[in-house]
Amino acid sequence: MKAVRLEAIGVLATRDIAKPVPGPDDLLVRVEACGICGTDRHLFRGEFPSKPPVTLGHEFSGIVEAVGSGVSGFAVGDRITGDPNIACGRCPHCQNGRVNLCRSLQAIGIHRDGGLADYVIVPQKQAFALPASLAPTHGAFCEPLACCLHGIDIAAIKAGSSVVVLGGGVIGLLVVQLARLAGASTVILSTRQASKRALAEELGATATVDPSASDVIGQVAGPDGLVPGGVDVVIECAGVRDTVEQAPRLVRAGGTVVILGVMPQGEKVEIEPFDLLFRELRVLGSFINPFVHRRAAELIASGTIKVEKLVSRQVSLDEAPQVIANPPGPGEVKVLVVPSGTR
Repeated sequence: MKAVRLEAIGVLATRDIAKPVPGPDDLLVRVEACGICGTDRHLFRGEFPSKPPVTLGHEFSGIVEAVGSGVSGFAVGDRITGDPNIACGRCPHCQNGRVNLCRSLQAIGIHRDGGLADYVIVPQKQAFALPASLAPTHGAFCEPLACCLHGIDIAAIKAGSSVVVLGGGVIGLLVVQLARLAGASTVILSTRQASKRALAEELGATATVDPSASDVIGQVAGPDGLVPGGVDVVIECAGVRDTVEQAPRLVRAGGTVVILGVMPQGEKVEIEPFDLLFRELRVLGSFINPFVHRRAAELIASGTIKVEKLVSRQVSLDEAPQVIANPPGPGEVKVLVVPSGTR
């Protein structure tokens, strides 16, 4: 079978490798679609810990082709989405319900072979059913949506809240929809790209701002801004220095900042601790997706979260390394890799 292999930092290629064999508690899944994530680019550049050589791809869904002898609840032909983050269940963090902080966390597509391939192995405890009627490509959005759900959960958005979303990529556009579902009456998205601002408004943003036009702080929180004095919640989804530094300055006193975007490991930002103290801001990190993958699958399956317009293009496994090795194109939201057998 074909697989996109990270052979070493900066070395990525599509290879022919052996088709995997499921263990007793595993599903063998024929991949229908797998999203290319910003984390894949970080992995390629050595900016996020991984264990090459490994097949990339952690945003995937597909059809069960074989099941192990100990599997129950799944059958050949089922469509599933896989939660890639496998916790040990034994360490202190796991015992305290903080499975995303597991000391021995293993992620499909990062530490073990992932979904940028014709087939992927998914432990049955990591699999969640999707309806047969669902568009094959939509299941690949469950994993990024689950990460967004965790961020929304810890943001504790209340009915009538005001929210700023920094970043117009797939994460930002999913967060816009979730913030509205959580009850926010004002959701403002900030991004430089006009096409993404238009899409955000179509998906539920009440307003958008262009950070390249003028100061975002003034546009949002200034005396003549959209929400003078600042918003209740800021969710940083871009994973870049400028937006991380902007986030505390956009929120009101007593408000909440959630860092959801992934910056390269080791990169630093400047934040004024006195401001955090004096205005008693909550600044929270949101890491992956503990206990929310089933909810994400249900939101995708029901059509409550709109994903069709988030697909910028579909590419083959052969084309995937070139996509990962380069920055996203202008206006690009999500590139899906669709193996040749399902194109």
